[in-house]
Amino acid sequence: MPAEIEIVIADDHPIVRQGLRQAIEREATLTVTGEAGDGRIALELIQKLQPRIAVLDMDMPEMDGLAVAREIKKHNPAVSVIFLTVHRDGDLFQEALDAGARGYILKDSAMNDIVAGIKAVAAGNHFTSPAMTSYLIRSREQAAALTVEKPELNSLTPSERRILRLISEYKSTKQIADELCISPRTVETHRTNISQKLGLHGSLALMKFALKHTNEL
Repeated sequence: MPAEIEIVIADDHPIVRQGLRQAIEREATLTVTGEAGDGRIALELIQKLQPRIAVLDMDMPEMDGLAVAREIKKHNPAVSVIFLTVHRDGDLFQEALDAGARGYILKDSAMNDIVAGIKAVAAGNHFTSPAMTSYLIRSREQAAALTVEKPELNSLTPSERRILRLISEYKSTKQIADELCISPRTVETHRTNISQKLGLHGSLALMKFALKHTNEL
């Protein structure tokens, strides 16, 4: 008989946790040993229970999933992390891998993907929702095409690309500054540098460019 796989799930929405538990425990070899509604409690549970798998929402109060994963990587490396997220974002995906994640599951397909993801990760493999894999491939192809069309993009730093993406989300200078923990003046400097590198004139031109190419950045 296969060994039982113990799992802790953490999400700040009780209905999501309930749905995940039901989907997971339909499999005889999978057992949810703990649930948490915020990142700090999740970390305490994981340290106490030492599950094989931790399923973490990326966006949680107290500590977000990335912060929890980094602590697990440092202190509980035997625990494998699977992220649940609404974010189809290449940079966040890379951050998740850097934090030690073995799985990256999109919430809109979680009920279909969670069991396959847990089994894959428990077997020592990585797992990504098929929709996310397709998105990453398309984004890579679009980014390559955009670089040919506008080679100046190669001159943008990672920080400038991140700010351009945030501009495409209609975020103000202050909101961008707060999210990136930098000053509004620094954001304005980045905006000016981006516009100069891309040959754009005026904030409206910058916004139009960001909106048009947000998926390729």
